[in-house]
Amino acid sequence: MATNSIEPSSSFKQPQRRFNVDWILSVILLLALFLYGWQIWKAGSANSFYTAAIESMTQSFKNFWYASFDPAGYITVDKPPVALWFMAISAKVFGLHGWSIVLPSVLFGVGSVYLMYRLVKPYFGRLAGNLAALAMTITPIVVADSRTNNMDATLVFFLLLAFLFLEKAIDRHSTWWLVGSFALIGVAFNVKMLQAFMVLPAMYLFYWIAAKDNWKKKILKTVYATVALVVFTLAWPLSVDLTSASNRPYEGGSEHNSVLELAFGYNGSERLLGQTTGTGGAFPGMGNNKSSKSGQPGGAIGSKKMGTPPSGTKGKAPEGMGAGGPGGKAGSKKGGMGGGGGAFNIGTAGPFRLFQQELGPQISWLLPFAIFGLLGGLTFYRDRKRKWYALSHEQKQLVLWAGWLVPVYGFFSVAGFFHPYYTIMLAPAIAALFGIGVKALTSLYHETGLANWRFYLLPLALTSTAALQAWYVYDYYPWLTWLILGLGIVVSLALIFIRNRRATLPLISLGLLGIMVAPGWWSLTPTIAAESAQIPTAGPDLLTSNGGGGMAGGMSDQINTKLLNYVVKHQGNAKYLFATADSSTAAPYIIKTGKAVMAMGGFNGTDPAMTLKQFKKLVKTGQLKYYYDGGKSGGSTNNAIVSWIKKHATKVKSSEYQSTTATSTTNKQPSTGTTTPPTSGHQGKKPTMKPGKKPTGNGRAPASTTKKSTTGQSAAQPGGGMGGPNSSGTLYDLSTIFD
Repeated sequence: MATNSIEPSSSFKQPQRRFNVDWILSVILLLALFLYGWQIWKAGSANSFYTAAIESMTQSFKNFWYASFDPAGYITVDKPPVALWFMAISAKVFGLHGWSIVLPSVLFGVGSVYLMYRLVKPYFGRLAGNLAALAMTITPIVVADSRTNNMDATLVFFLLLAFLFLEKAIDRHSTWWLVGSFALIGVAFNVKMLQAFMVLPAMYLFYWIAAKDNWKKKILKTVYATVALVVFTLAWPLSVDLTSASNRPYEGGSEHNSVLELAFGYNGSERLLGQTTGTGGAFPGMGNNKSSKSGQPGGAIGSKKMGTPPSGTKGKAPEGMGAGGPGGKAGSKKGGMGGGGGAFNIGTAGPFRLFQQELGPQISWLLPFAIFGLLGGLTFYRDRKRKWYALSHEQKQLVLWAGWLVPVYGFFSVAGFFHPYYTIMLAPAIAALFGIGVKALTSLYHETGLANWRFYLLPLALTSTAALQAWYVYDYYPWLTWLILGLGIVVSLALIFIRNRRATLPLISLGLLGIMVAPGWWSLTPTIAAESAQIPTAGPDLLTSNGGGGMAGGMSDQINTKLLNYVVKHQGNAKYLFATADSSTAAPYIIKTGKAVMAMGGFNGTDPAMTLKQFKKLVKTGQLKYYYDGGKSGGSTNNAIVSWIKKHATKVKSSEYQSTTATSTTNKQPSTGTTTPPTSGHQGKKPTMKPGKKPTGNGRAPASTTKKSTTGQSAAQPGGGMGGPNSSGTLYDLSTIFD
């Protein structure tokens, strides 16, 4: 007898989705979290230029929106605010600490590793996805960047997220995902301006070759995407430029108080051609095509001689840069940059610049393998049933990553000014092509024979990568040079003469392990050294007794406590604690006190943000009572103001404010008459920044940096930076001028 129950039809059964955990990926993500996040509680004030802005941004929404450098909203930093917004929110939630301002970069760095997996795995398999994620994780400059409050880790995350949206747009035939993808590039523009646009050609090309829409729909969707790009790119800059200058801070780094000028000038064409404005000249190392007799890279771009120090340095490198770059030390094997060459030493312009010692040890460890991987992938994934120009789906993916690699590689090969840590932009493309390349080259090796040229791509990739790495490590570990090179050659020869699949798989694994050791060690050094510097870098120099160098641009964390106590005591109702030429002098005092300090000429002291008439008005109305002259030269307008001050103001007796000791901004306790060594971000300081908050570091610092100075600074940081917050400068009392 039939029952009344009805068995559900199979067509009505809900599919059971399994949540599969990739345990290898989980381990890689934990490794990334360790490398990027361990010891960030010793971050000090990291990049104090941005840290001062974060302090200011937490005090008002106006400062937050405009990324004001100082609490009074006088001038902004020279970058857009999106990355700083995340850091300011973190500081608002957790308090202003070294770890809280670095935390967003750590999370974005780990997120980028995950996105690498998500972008590679669906098209090339789990192994390729995991290898791409691992390569991203152990790229040295990725580790160093992800441990700072610079913008680069945030930028890379948004670019990868845009790529993920683009993939979804094509897979789902979705206009909204496509619009979202290009909108994210607009957001990324407001992280670090035109640097974000370097991947746009790859995105447009990939959409056109990969989307299955007809050409009319492609045109329409491309228009929608471009409109989204323009809207999200220009929304913030136009909101600033269309606001009256009297109602917002001066746009730092620009010549005419404009964000768009900043984007296309100081942060745009001048990066390519060599920076000439906003610095008072070109820093050593910019566009260096030749080495000068002084040892500083020189060279020329067009008719402008590069390698000229900023005005006022009288032919010397900027203060605080020392031998081999900022924070470097005499005797450092590579100028304190862990295999690089200093904050502005970017090698010799040309097609092989990224392989040179100045930049290579930060980014290029796996670049040869990635190039061979691209070549092998294009041949392996070719559909031989179709015309050669009819690309397979996998080949289109390779075109996407090549479209990222080629223009970025080209820019860094010819650009006149950038810091070595900007090369993080190459990391995703190298990581992706490495992961894909391992699978493609291994498959070609197993499927071809000695008579086929593609058979030799895997041995060549291993040997060339090992040879490059052997060169990089020689100055530090000669024994490792021969180990890496020998292993690469032996494995490659064995792969040629041994054809047993069971025997060759362990050999391939050994070869891959051999080329991961050196970059893995380089990437570990910032973590061991607790590095969180203004100019991030990686390498064994960070582990030496003097600390390596990441303190770029001469920015110092120190303050003169006697000077601070004097101006606080006599500030009265003045709006500003004091004024000074540049941000490097002002930043530590803003971080320490949360009070407004005027960096009259912005980052380098050259921004024409203040006229003499405006300055006189501030003095006459009692908003500004003191000016501290640290010896930094500025632009013509700023020099006119300084000349007026020196002519009419009263010098404060040096005994009132000059001290034989200095203290770091990371120590918020009152001065006790002892010297706190300067912080370069990787030394174990107490990174608490607000009075009364608990310190989060252990106070450990190399003994060699504790030598006292008689000019209000540590001897380990000459000049206290560009202009020097703790150099033996002069304090002027402006309140007597109009008495």
